Amino acid sequence: MLVERHDYETVSQAINGLAVRGYTTDFKLEPEKDKIVATQRSLELSPEEFEIDEIYRFEGMTDPGDEMIVYAISSLNHKIKGILVNAFGTYSDLNTYNIVKRLRKHL
Repeated sequence: MLVERHDYETVSQAINGLAVRGYTTDFKLEPEKDKIVATQRSLELSPEEFEIDEIYRFEGMTDPGDEMIVYAISSLNHKIKGILVNAFGTYSDLNTYNIVKRLRKHL
């Protein structure tokens, strides 16, 4: 399967581009519950129920607080596609990382 690669300059460009392609749900990580949450649909799902379809990493040139990763994730079982945004580097969190690393990679 040929995967089309998109190049984005900013986090907001990545989010907007992914939304155009159907990744419309905003996901949040809840490390204390060990869940990924879709607040619009009141869903709390296990990381194993998702696949990572695309990853975009943005490095802060002047501010380490700008280091972000945008994940395009989907769950076939729940027929849902969306975006998960997470910090990395200085502002990353071990509990969050442990959830993200359990997502299956479709890449």
